[in-house]
Amino acid sequence: MLKGILLVFFGACSFGILSTFVKLAYHEGYTLGDVTGAQAFFGAVILWVLFFFQSRTKKYKARERTVLTPWWKMVLAGVSTGLVSVFYYQSVKLVPNSVAIILLMQFIWMSILMEYLIFKKKPTGLQFVAILLVLGGTVLASGMIETSIQSMDLKGIGFGLLAALSYAGFLMLSGKIGNEYPALQKSALMITGACLFIFILFPPTFLYNGALTGSLLKWGLIIAVFGTVIPPLFYAEGVPKIGTALSSILSAAELPVAVMMAGFVLQEQVSFLRWVGVVIILSAMVLPNLKYLKRR
Repeated sequence: MLKGILLVFFGACSFGILSTFVKLAYHEGYTLGDVTGAQAFFGAVILWVLFFFQSRTKKYKARERTVLTPWWKMVLAGVSTGLVSVFYYQSVKLVPNSVAIILLMQFIWMSILMEYLIFKKKPTGLQFVAILLVLGGTVLASGMIETSIQSMDLKGIGFGLLAALSYAGFLMLSGKIGNEYPALQKSALMITGACLFIFILFPPTFLYNGALTGSLLKWGLIIAVFGTVIPPLFYAEGVPKIGTALSSILSAAELPVAVMMAGFVLQEQVSFLRWVGVVIILSAMVLPNLKYLKRR
């Protein structure tokens, strides 16, 4: 149980790093198609290479598995990952980062509501309290209180909410299907689906127009590792162990990390009120896990 908690937590922290690097890539003139395409392409390549070497190393012991989920369903499920990138990165372009982050964080209640509606699984009392704390802390940590209403864009808000819904769908799919696959293979199949979906939306011109000879190669690899390799791999291993509800709460770690990266890397002004929100969110993540930590 503790292993699953840590995997989901660090996967969420990895997601939180993304917006900083995406913003830096945008500042260098790269487009939404360049960023999302490079992320998905390099992520799929890295995951398949890792799986290839894992399956052939002497330490790897192939276990007999009854594969219940066809590979093409795993590829199709990967569309949810692609949608998260497309919707979220577009939202970041249209509204302030603080607003885009708080919109994405709505996946917390969306995922738990989705699990209740589909699987009739009610959240526990501690989880419900933690959700309220996370949402309250999110308002503070995102800086939304200090953001001008005039700076908001309705399309950006819509894309942010769609990103949250896609993220909730990704969490549910990651925990419910394809658990008989090795984590690397499962992640590689899903990211391959995300890559194909993004290439349909945005033809991969960056592969031949010379963009990779510039800094896109650097940003593509960085964003791929932190956004497409680590989170799906950690989630594929951790979410089935702890469930969607608890995973959604732990995934709130993304916001504090994003705030800290904005302050330390982008040198953005992070007010005391935002740090208070970070502390509230961190305490909310610990609350439903106290019994597991004490047992450990």
